[in-house]
Amino acid sequence: MPAIPPSRGDAVALASTLVAIDSRNPALVPEALGEGECARTLADVLTTWGFRVSLMESAAGRPNVIARIGRSGGRTLMFNGHLDTVGVAGMTHPPFEPVVHDGKLFGRGSCDMKGGVAAMCAAAAHAADAGLDGEIVVAAVTDEEWQSAGTASLIAHGVRADAAIVTEPTRLAVGPSHRGFAWAVVQVHGVAAHGSRYDVGVDANTMAGLLLAELDAYQQGVLPQRTHPLLGRGSFHAARISGGLGLSTYADACRIEFERRTLPGETGDDFAAELRAACTRVAARDPRFRADVEVTFVQAANDVAVDAPIVQSLARAIEAVEGAPPVVEGLSYWTDAALLSAAGVPAICYGPGDIRLAHSATEWVSVTEVRRATAVLAHTALDWFGAR
Repeated sequence: MPAIPPSRGDAVALASTLVAIDSRNPALVPEALGEGECARTLADVLTTWGFRVSLMESAAGRPNVIARIGRSGGRTLMFNGHLDTVGVAGMTHPPFEPVVHDGKLFGRGSCDMKGGVAAMCAAAAHAADAGLDGEIVVAAVTDEEWQSAGTASLIAHGVRADAAIVTEPTRLAVGPSHRGFAWAVVQVHGVAAHGSRYDVGVDANTMAGLLLAELDAYQQGVLPQRTHPLLGRGSFHAARISGGLGLSTYADACRIEFERRTLPGETGDDFAAELRAACTRVAARDPRFRADVEVTFVQAANDVAVDAPIVQSLARAIEAVEGAPPVVEGLSYWTDAALLSAAGVPAICYGPGDIRLAHSATEWVSVTEVRRATAVLAHTALDWFGAR
């Protein structure tokens, strides 16, 4: 617990408290300690704020915070956000010294997404003060920046709600849909030989280049024909390429790691089929081409209908608080909302901050947006439980 704990419902003070704690994800930063201290601090704060709080381990020393407020046994609403952050190399300001300047709270995780976590916690407290005929479940989770072990553990332990809002940075737009992603490795095979022996060697790097050209043509010609009303088209890119033994040797292998950004309904199997089909087309033109394809990790897209009850509750709250209709957008990036929706909890995104500042050398979140998000989320909860 900080020396001066945040006052009940003070989202900006809570955001500062969380930013001051190093919660870098150890899967991304090997020397990092993870979310433990941040989770325990948040649990202590929420306990003093009147929540019923428990810690749930997602991995050793890396607990989720599950905090409940309101009447159990009735309708439920989940607010979900992650406590882990990425690394701090190259940052232009001290990463764990939260400073408010020109209306901006600076620090690693301020935008992605401790500002959103603070807003959802404060909103739940304010909604409870106004009277809730139901229960808000606040889930502050681990590992979203890597493979989402926190929300996966949450689901595995049976934590559910009738709907959820994930407070990722959306610039206060409503995000009912976002792309998914799939990772794959293509191992292109060659034949090692002396650099002078073109008659014997098969250059795996050159073969890989043929595949990249084929996939680029596919991306430019086919993917634009498949679109989603909010998300546009899918995409992929070659994230890492490695191959070769030396300057005077034909490369015997070239490894290409791909990422595919997927639309709702597209799967990892679909991506594998796209890669294998491209390999087949290249091999038909050049029989020397040989390759193996393996999909290594997949996270599905999220797609909640724009007229779903949780979207409509949030939209009414935005109009009531802001005096203007909501902005509804598809999100280019992935979030834990997809896991919740797949588990039967319709989940959408709404929160303070701009995703362009996430993971950046200069990270900040607007203090005004944190406060506005708090007010909107509190109003959404009251609307959801029929108090408005």
